[in-house]
Amino acid sequence: MAIYSLECKEIMDSATGQEKQTIYCAIYTRKSTTEGLEQEFTTLDAQRESGINYIKSQKNEGWVALDDLYDDGGYTGSNTERPALKKLIEDIKTGKINCVVVYKVDRLSRSLVDFTHLLELFDKHNVTFVSVTQAFNTNSSMGRLTLNILLSFAQFEREIISERTKDKMGAARKRGKWLGGRPPLGYNCIKGTKKLTINPTEAETIKTIYDLYLKGYSLKHVAQALTEKGLRSKSYTTKDGKKADGNAFQNTTINHILHSTLYIGKVSYNGAIYEGEQEAIIDEDSYKRVQELLKKNRNYQELVRGKKVINILTKLLFCKACNRPMIATYTYKAQQTKYRYYVCIHAQKYGYHTCNTKTINALEIEKAVAECLFNHPEGAKLKENWQSFTSQEQKSFLVNLIKQIDYDTVAKKIFITFSDGTAQEYSTDLKEVRHITTHDPKIEIKNEPKLRQRLILAYQAQELLDNGKATNIKQVAQWLNMSAIQLHLIVELLFLSPKIQEEILMGSNEILNAVPEYKANLIAREFDWTKQIESWRTLTQETNL
Repeated sequence: MAIYSLECKEIMDSATGQEKQTIYCAIYTRKSTTEGLEQEFTTLDAQRESGINYIKSQKNEGWVALDDLYDDGGYTGSNTERPALKKLIEDIKTGKINCVVVYKVDRLSRSLVDFTHLLELFDKHNVTFVSVTQAFNTNSSMGRLTLNILLSFAQFEREIISERTKDKMGAARKRGKWLGGRPPLGYNCIKGTKKLTINPTEAETIKTIYDLYLKGYSLKHVAQALTEKGLRSKSYTTKDGKKADGNAFQNTTINHILHSTLYIGKVSYNGAIYEGEQEAIIDEDSYKRVQELLKKNRNYQELVRGKKVINILTKLLFCKACNRPMIATYTYKAQQTKYRYYVCIHAQKYGYHTCNTKTINALEIEKAVAECLFNHPEGAKLKENWQSFTSQEQKSFLVNLIKQIDYDTVAKKIFITFSDGTAQEYSTDLKEVRHITTHDPKIEIKNEPKLRQRLILAYQAQELLDNGKATNIKQVAQWLNMSAIQLHLIVELLFLSPKIQEEILMGSNEILNAVPEYKANLIAREFDWTKQIESWRTLTQETNL
């Protein structure tokens, strides 16, 4: 691989008699798949040959092609995780390259955001970018405009390819085909056919998992039982031929196996189940019984963990001092443990200094009300089974027996008015709870400047596209309940310089609220970041007057 020194080599311009500095050109090539790369003359060679011919045509301008190869065969253009591209970037940073030449603009990138970052790098190091077949370079404003248009079409083409690939995979799944990849435990994949055949030894492990779970073992205990028997997950061979041993079974692994339709000879796609080509390991009756058991156990766990706990005193509990309802709220400690409270709505609206009750612990007041209820003739019979009832059942009993509950924190008493018109008061001593500050994320987001919201939304939309979670802008727009044109205007903000984006994300809310959104879009359409910043300074100074 040739190494070039970038000392000032000068050549003579025959027309003017002036010396010109040598422009060292790197030719970057890329192909998305590895198909055909084993041939003597590949598409990468063709791209490079076109680049060399173009550089030769610019010989009088001092252009010289570097011998270094920057070839990425079998790499997608949707991201920058490519070895040759990384080498190209490093050589640009070290000053080895003055110009980057590609066959087509989409060979360098198919992502608008990635391309913007690459152009920033090129500008920073005074590197020119040239596309051979599209006849432009970034030295001119017209070249930059053409580049943006071509890049938009390149991303559109990538989205179309993604849609077609997704449709093709969906059609294959509906026909029951295995799409390839590492075969699941219990099956082997016939090389070259992508068809699954049963692995007898592993199939016995699958049957053991189903048998243990049907016998009442929890997911954790099934995993432990398999580990004690010396059983592990599937072993496989990596692409480079290395043998990877299976791992010890975990709860999540067992859960995935028990839910998988592969083991009853079917495949699932987009929530629908289709007949598969593979032979079943588990009979459908056992599978159905396992699904019912999984659902039952999941519901129980959710109730135990409090995920489905109902605030049983909602619409029943009132603050005695304010004669206003107490509403349910909660907070998390260390983002893990959930604590429930009842808050006086008057205190929440007009300030906690206006109410003596403020906030009370939900578990304590619910326990105190239940003990009071047990002293009532109608509630006494519930005492023995109360703890075994779900929160929904407990609430139903309370609604039927009680009309209203008033809590007086000063007198430390609970006043219960029953549905039959009778009333009782009970002494209690609940621990005082400090004021709990609650946050409504939706309200907090709405209070953010519109321009900041739009920029954040632009990054989220681009992330959905880059990660393949959305296939095109139109699909993202549908999810957000807006038109594709609206979303295009929002995504356009990604062309703002990093300096302006930083000020939008971190700057003064007062100034940002005064900046018209359409003017930010006009600035984003300027390709020179220096001019962008000048326009932004003028705009923000005007709005700050």
